[in-house]
Amino acid sequence: MSQELTLQLIDTHAGGDVSRIVVGGIEPLPGATVRDQMHYLRDDADGLRRLLLEEPYGIPEMSVDLLVPATDPAAEVGYIIMEVMGYPIYSGSNTICTATAVLESGLVPKQEGRQRFKLESPAGLVQIEALVENGVVESITCGGLPSYIDTYRATIHVPGIGDVTYSVAYSGGFYALVDAAELGFHLNRDEERELADCAHRIVEAIQAERGFSHYTLGDVGPLPFLHFMGPVEQVADDFYRSRSATYVHPGVICRSTTGTGTSARLALMRHEGTIEPGDKLETVSLRETGFIGEFTGTRQEGTHTVVENTITGKSYVLARSDIVVNCDDPLVACAGLHHILSAGQAAPD
Repeated sequence: MSQELTLQLIDTHAGGDVSRIVVGGIEPLPGATVRDQMHYLRDDADGLRRLLLEEPYGIPEMSVDLLVPATDPAAEVGYIIMEVMGYPIYSGSNTICTATAVLESGLVPKQEGRQRFKLESPAGLVQIEALVENGVVESITCGGLPSYIDTYRATIHVPGIGDVTYSVAYSGGFYALVDAAELGFHLNRDEERELADCAHRIVEAIQAERGFSHYTLGDVGPLPFLHFMGPVEQVADDFYRSRSATYVHPGVICRSTTGTGTSARLALMRHEGTIEPGDKLETVSLRETGFIGEFTGTRQEGTHTVVENTITGKSYVLARSDIVVNCDDPLVACAGLHHILSAGQAAPD
């Protein structure tokens, strides 16, 4: 009989997307940076991602964030993001959840009012601003990755749908951006399954036709995301709102509008000249939750106009728990996992 090993978790959600924050139970990973540690996890220990996103412990719609010691002295904590599509180098909703978890766990002591600190993601340092009122983390504002438009209003023939017009933005991953109304959607919750089926077809068609390359990262793999855009409503001189839905390939419609999806939308609006620095966009999900993206400025990177932005949202703690990992259980796949488990390892300093 094998030894029972445990993982210490804080389950959270932001906008409805559940992020499982792993705060203990994993051995230190090799790698000089958090990005290097992400590569090790992806290539040599993918069992952790699969364990927590598959039966019997989880579902693919969740995300997992592993806390690791920061390698940059400017950061308090590092974190590695895991999703059904793999290992994105950045995610707004996961960052909001991780920042909340490190505050609620005491890894970063709470300070009443507004407090600022840095986390280290695989994409690099992330500035966090937390609003704490009466001991409660009321909101997290995090820096969105610099975002830009790679492709504007291309057309592709999608089997079963017809010709589809799409743009592509990079905002931590490559996103296809499509007009929901052009595809017959109102972005209501009862359309969720149809949205997933439609997005699956479009993403498969784009992946089959072409790839995408980031101006510094190079080839980052097949396009993994699609963002359905609803009509834009101007709420105030500098504030806009739009219903939205983000799809992660294969098969997942996110509960939230996602931070990177919101950043991608800001990049498109800037490209089309409909927003100025200081303007904000609230994206509203199928579940009526929202994130607020703020367009803070631009810079030029070669031929790309890069949009700088922040994302604001609120995360809620759902549970604090120990998950028992028993490799004798026929439903538990320990391949790619056992060598990084430790018995009762504490959370990182």
